[in-house]
Amino acid sequence: MPELRFGVHSGQQYASFSEALELWRLAEELGYDWCSLFDHLRPPMGGPDGPCFEGPTLLSALAARTERVRCALLVSGVSWRHPALLASAAATIDHVSGGRAEIGIGTGSADLATSQYGLPHPPGRTRVELLEETAAVLRGLWDGGPFSFRGKHFQLQDAYLRPAPVQRRLPLVFGGAGPELLRVAARHADVWNSLVAPPDAYRARCATLDRHCAEAGRDPGEIRRSMTFRALLVEHEDELPARLAGLRRSFPPDSPVWPEYLVFGTPEQCVAALQPYLALGVTDFLFGARPPVDRVSLTLFAERVVPELRRLTEGTPDAQDRARLGGPHPGRPRGRVVPAVL
Repeated sequence: MPELRFGVHSGQQYASFSEALELWRLAEELGYDWCSLFDHLRPPMGGPDGPCFEGPTLLSALAARTERVRCALLVSGVSWRHPALLASAAATIDHVSGGRAEIGIGTGSADLATSQYGLPHPPGRTRVELLEETAAVLRGLWDGGPFSFRGKHFQLQDAYLRPAPVQRRLPLVFGGAGPELLRVAARHADVWNSLVAPPDAYRARCATLDRHCAEAGRDPGEIRRSMTFRALLVEHEDELPARLAGLRRSFPPDSPVWPEYLVFGTPEQCVAALQPYLALGVTDFLFGARPPVDRVSLTLFAERVVPELRRLTEGTPDAQDRARLGGPHPGRPRGRVVPAVL
């Protein structure tokens, strides 16, 4: 199977810039491969007046202050950000980071920001059309132009995006699990991400993606499979009651965060819980770490879970090929670029 990647999906709500930067630097020190932010005007959870930094702006600042981790936006809803603006922001972040950017798009879901700010949220069918056209426009502009496009929702004429991204193919991430999104992802995605689901439900998602890939004449192995989850990890099981009590003080019983938790337990139990997804082809495991950040779990995952999951994939043909040839990221830099320092 392809080389595994392990990441931290960090939310930018209820945190200062210094706290966001501290988390990303911690992730880099712990050996994580990827860090990502969401793209919302308000916190996805909590009250309508909570603090929340703008996604691409913060992503650029964090990219300038890290050295190795992939820097991703996970994900931007296609109904309220024109693809030319997103393409330009992505190319800029790719230069700031020295070729480490990955950009995610999705159909988006209605939240309070839709009504608060009057952002458009068209019907699902229209958002799928926007997703397809956004992917085409992003690819076309990232190629450097001139690019013309005549779609139902977007029209471009001899458009240029200069400078082009550092990466020859800036990785495009699709976030979501709906059948229509998977149909579009099968044609355009480099990475497909979704929230954790029970193994049988996740297997069904994979089967849908595979079927759409076959219809599109594409090898499903070309698309990395990424899963975002949370875990509360403890060194010893007798520590769990106190840690769980603290977590319950952070989130009410009806919080939508609870289904994102895959395991409450030891690193060994986390490895066992993740193995079915490894067997289903997941290549990118993203640890959800929105504030309040659980540094203990982040550290235990990096030091105890990641090495074991990597060991489980050693000896596969892909792993042997990487040992001989080296394992590139999905996007290949055009050349060595020194990241900017702001």
